[in-house]
Amino acid sequence: QPAPHLIEEIRGAKTQAQEREVIQKECAHIRASFRDGDPLHRHRQLAKLLYVHMLGYPAHFGQMECLKLIASPRFTDKRVGYLGAMLLLDERQDAHLLITNSIKNDLSQGIQAVQGLALCTLSTVGSAEMCWDLATEVEKLLLQPGSYVRKKAVLTAVHMIRKVPELSNIFLPPCAQLLHERHHGILLGTITLITELCERSPAALKHFRKVVPQLVQILRTLVMTGYSTEHSISGVSDPFLQVQILRLLRILGRNHEESSETMNDLLAQVATNTDTSRNAGNAVLFETVLTIMDTRSAAGLSSPTLARYVALTSLLRMVQSDHSAVQRHRPTVVECLREPDASLSRRALELSLALVNSSNVRAMTQELQSFLESCPPDLRADCASGILLAAERFAPTKRWHIDTILRVLTTAGTHVRDDAVANLTQLIGGAQELHAYSVRRLYSALAEDISQQPLVQVAAWCIGEYGDLLLEGSCEETEPLQVKEEEVLALLEKVLQSHMSLPATRGYALTALMKLSTRLRGDNKLLMKSPGSTQRDTPIFHLLRAAILEKMPLVERGGTQDEEAKESKEAQLSEAALVSTEPPVRRPEAPRGRGLGRASTPSPAPSALSPRPPTCYLPHTLSCFSLHTPASVPNLRVFEREGLQLNLSFVRPPETPALLLITVTAVNTSGADVTHFVCQAAVPKSCQLQLQAPSGDTVPAQGGLPVTQLLRIFNPNKAPLRLKLRLTYHHLGQSVQEIFEVNNLPAETWQ
Repeated sequence: QPAPHLIEEIRGAKTQAQEREVIQKECAHIRASFRDGDPLHRHRQLAKLLYVHMLGYPAHFGQMECLKLIASPRFTDKRVGYLGAMLLLDERQDAHLLITNSIKNDLSQGIQAVQGLALCTLSTVGSAEMCWDLATEVEKLLLQPGSYVRKKAVLTAVHMIRKVPELSNIFLPPCAQLLHERHHGILLGTITLITELCERSPAALKHFRKVVPQLVQILRTLVMTGYSTEHSISGVSDPFLQVQILRLLRILGRNHEESSETMNDLLAQVATNTDTSRNAGNAVLFETVLTIMDTRSAAGLSSPTLARYVALTSLLRMVQSDHSAVQRHRPTVVECLREPDASLSRRALELSLALVNSSNVRAMTQELQSFLESCPPDLRADCASGILLAAERFAPTKRWHIDTILRVLTTAGTHVRDDAVANLTQLIGGAQELHAYSVRRLYSALAEDISQQPLVQVAAWCIGEYGDLLLEGSCEETEPLQVKEEEVLALLEKVLQSHMSLPATRGYALTALMKLSTRLRGDNKLLMKSPGSTQRDTPIFHLLRAAILEKMPLVERGGTQDEEAKESKEAQLSEAALVSTEPPVRRPEAPRGRGLGRASTPSPAPSALSPRPPTCYLPHTLSCFSLHTPASVPNLRVFEREGLQLNLSFVRPPETPALLLITVTAVNTSGADVTHFVCQAAVPKSCQLQLQAPSGDTVPAQGGLPVTQLLRIFNPNKAPLRLKLRLTYHHLGQSVQEIFEVNNLPAETWQ
C-alpha cells in the first residue's frame, strides 16, 4: 500500500501545481530507490508508483520493476508485481512478453494464490503469442480440484478464445465436465466459454448441441426451485445465469429443429412465470423473447402470442406515466380480451381497466361487460370489481351508473366485492328521481333470478323502501309493468324460503315485508294474509304504523371538514362517543327501522383518503359517565410499492392504557387491483397481539375503497414496541411477498 504520508501530502495540496510538485518529488525518490536495487522495499516503492499512475501521472519507468517482482519467490512481491503488470503493461509494448515464462512457472507451482494472480494477469494483458504458449497450462487448471483456480481458469480460457479462436479444440473436452459444477462462478464462466466457442467454431456448435437437454435442466432448476438464494435479485433466481443460458440456447437452437423442440416447453414456462415488476425479470423476459424469436419455436410460442403478451406488459407499465400514448392502442387491447390464452387475457383485462377514463367510460364498460358474460371464472371477480370501480369514478349520469351496477350484479353477482350492496343502495337512495325506475328494474331482475345474493339483497331493500311506487302507474323510463300486491309478497316469501338465500338476504326480505305493511294500500293486513302468516292481531302490528318503518333518510357518503366538525360538536353536546374496537365491515347488515337500532341505511364505505374507525353513540341517558376522547397519535406510513400503500393509525383507550388499537389501512393508487391481500403481524414476547378479520382481501385500483384490519396489542409493561409485518398479495399478474420490520412507532403508542 502507498505510504500514508504520500496520500496525505497529495490530498493536502491546495492547487494542481502543488500536487504536481509533490508527485515529481516522490517519483524522483522512487527512481532513486529502483536504481539502488533494494529488494526488501521494491514492492513498497512500486505500490506508491501505482497510486501515482491511478492519479493520471506517467509511471512507465516502473514496468521493468514489475517483471522483477513477478520473478521474486516472495508472495508479497508477486502480488504487487502482477498488479503493476496489469496496470502498466499491454500488448503494444514488447515488455509484456517477458513475463510469459514467469506466468508459466507460477501456473505450475500448485499454490492457488499465486496461480490466481497469474491467471488474472494473463486474462488481462495476454496477447495472442502468450495465449498460444500458455493454453496447455490453462487447460490443465480447468479440471483442478480447487474451485478458486478453476473459476479463474475458465475466465482466462474465455479471453484466449476471443484472442485466438483456433484454440477451440483444446477447451472442448473440459467444458462438458464443467457443466456438472454446482459452483455459481464456475458454471456462469463455463456457459460464457461455451457461448464463445459456439460463436467462433462450427465444430464446437455441433458438439455442444448434445448438451441442450442438460442446459434446459439447469435453467428449469433456476426457474422452479432457485439455484442459489444468495444470487437471487429482486425475487428472480440468479438472473445473470438465466440470461447467459438463454443466450447460449438461442445460438444452439438457431436453424436446428431438434434443439428447438427440446427447449420449447421451458421457454414458455420462463416467459409465463418470470416476475416483470423488476428490471432483473425484464432482462430475463427480454432474452427469452429473443430466444423464442430466433429458434424454431412451437405454435404455442409463435411470435404473435408472445409478442402481444410482452407488448401488453410494456403498455401496462407505461400507462401510469403516459396515459394518452397508451390510449391509441385501446382497440388492440380490447381485442386481446378474447384471446384463448389465460395469461394474455388477464393482462389485457388489467390494461383495459387502467385505460378507462371519463371520455371512454361508456364504450369501455360495454366491452368489459360483454367480456364479463363469457370470461373464465378466475377472471370474473377482477373484471366485476374493475367495472364497478370504473363506474363509480367516471359515471356520466346516475341512471347509467345504476344500470351498470345492475348488469354486473345480474351477470356475476356472486363475484362482486363486499361493498357493492351498500354502494348501490346508497346510490339509489340519493337519486330521488330514479326511485320508481330503480324499483321496477330490480323487481323484474329479482323475478327472473334469485340466485345472485347481492342482487336479491338490493332488490329486497329497494322494494321495502319504494314498494308503493312499484304498484303505481307506469314509469316513463321503463316498459309498462303491472304488479299486484300479492305478487310482491309471494316473491319476497320465495326469497325467504329459498335454500340459496343467505341469513343476511333473509334479513333484507323480512325487513321489506315489515315496511311494505305501511307502504301498500292493504296496510298491515297484507302481511297477515301473506302465505305462511297467522291471522292473530298482536301488538307488533300496531308498531308497524309507527315511525320506525318510515323511509330511510339519505346518508351522505362524505362531507366537508366543516360539516364533520359541526356534527362532531353537536354529538358531543348530546351524546358520549366511544371508539369501537371492531374493524370496519364492508357489507352492511339487513336494514332495520330507526326504532330498532341506528339508521337503517347501509353505512357508507369508509373514505379512501381518511380512514377512521367507526364511532357508536350512546343515548343521552348515559352522558353522566365521564368518557374522554383518546389522545391523538400521528399516523404512520410503513410501506409503499407500485401504488400500494400501507398506513397505520393508532388509538389508546383511556380506560385501558395498556391497550393499543392499530388500524392497518391498505390503499391502492395503481391501475390494477391488488388481490389475495393478506397482512400478518408479530410483536415482542412481552406483548400480546390479537388480529381482527380484515374488511376484505381485494384492494381496488385507482384509490378505491381501502382494506382495513384492526390489531389489538396489549402491552402491560409499557415496553418499547416493534412490529414485524408480512404482506402477501397478487398484483399486475405477479405474486408478491414482503417482510419488513417497523421500528419507528411513535413513543405515544407504548409510553
